[in-house]
Amino acid sequence: MKKGTILIIEDDLEISRLIQLYLEADNFEVFLVDDGQQAIEAIRTINPNLVLLDLMLPGLSGADICIQAKQFYEGLILVLTASEEEMNEVSLLRFGADDYMTKPVRGHVLLARIDALLRRKSGRLLAHTSFDATGKETSSADLVIDAVSKRICYRGEDLGLTTSQFEIFQILIENRGKIVTRESCCQLFRGFELGFNDRSVDMRISGLRKKLARAECSGAVIRTIRNKGYMLVES
Repeated sequence: MKKGTILIIEDDLEISRLIQLYLEADNFEVFLVDDGQQAIEAIRTINPNLVLLDLMLPGLSGADICIQAKQFYEGLILVLTASEEEMNEVSLLRFGADDYMTKPVRGHVLLARIDALLRRKSGRLLAHTSFDATGKETSSADLVIDAVSKRICYRGEDLGLTTSQFEIFQILIENRGKIVTRESCCQLFRGFELGFNDRSVDMRISGLRKKLARAECSGAVIRTIRNKGYMLVES
């Protein structure tokens, strides 16, 4: 059984076919479009679970495609961008994308991001999680997780997490009560840092705990599971 349908909208055929190989190996059904003018009709006809959308396209830009598609499409849109600065200029919130990745795309990281998005879309989130009117994920522990801006607030206070701390905390939240290995934490990053290892994860966990304690976030405790990884539990 296929895991889902993904439409790749990318004018670089080498990139799109490489991504197609990754996705098909992970049991997704994949369709390719290389022109912006064809993209809207393809989204409407195929109605995929997720659209993988490049921003720079001939015919119609990725931003315009996203804006038009969101008028009828209820699935997920994951944007591919050449740089972080590009996404700062074109806000995800403005045209309705669900997440983004910078190029070059690493196959295993892409698969992890797609799986995480599909889990959230299907409702298989942590217990007590719901969505508010703005589409942000909220939990009963007064935590508000904004996956677009990569911010987590507790009772209205921004925890001030770094990108890597956000990524680690997000996977812990999605697997509340389950062990998350250090390797799993590494795989969710959009790219590996030079020399990134178990110690690097430990340091980020330590910083994350300090920020949770500073905010007096009593509803979420990160436990160390010896020789295995970490687990998020309610205190």
